[in-house]
Amino acid sequence: MKSLEHGLRRLPKEDYDRAISYFEEYFEDAGSENEEQAIEDLGSPALAADQIIRDFAVENAQKPTKNMKRSFSAVWVGILALFAAPIGLPLAFAAAALGLSFVLVIVSLIFAVFCTALAFAASSVPAVVIGIWFLFTSPANGIATIGAGLVGAGIAIWVVMGCIALCRWFLNTMTKLFGRIAKGGNRHEK
Repeated sequence: MKSLEHGLRRLPKEDYDRAISYFEEYFEDAGSENEEQAIEDLGSPALAADQIIRDFAVENAQKPTKNMKRSFSAVWVGILALFAAPIGLPLAFAAAALGLSFVLVIVSLIFAVFCTALAFAASSVPAVVIGIWFLFTSPANGIATIGAGLVGAGIAIWVVMGCIALCRWFLNTMTKLFGRIAKGGNRHEK
């Protein structure tokens, strides 16, 4: 069990607890007289941990995630499953570096657009305030400035909402991709 716990330590807490409780129940059901047979049926702890990680990745890929924390957790399980798959280590490192680069570029682009939208929102507040001040000196300029500030705020809100939706879509897509890769590695093993 210690070797199995060590192999599963990289899983998110919820999945780790579920896996450990499964194996504890498995050994309890087997009883002390059948413990050796249960250990033999499971195989080495490293292989059992790899199989559990791949199973969680496939499970995460099949169900949509509801929140961002769970999405990041599902992507992490997918990455772990990718490394648990029986492929050459140099190929795995190269694929991981390429995949990580791709993910970082996409996340950086989403973050840059998000920051730009926040800058639009931040600049629209002073525009509205200055527009109100202009109302007393030049009503036409005041109305135009207030309108420009509100348009900027509206664009910023839509872009922020789009960035959040794009980020969720991207995380779900990455989870499904890693799940498919893990499922493919699982298929070749049998």
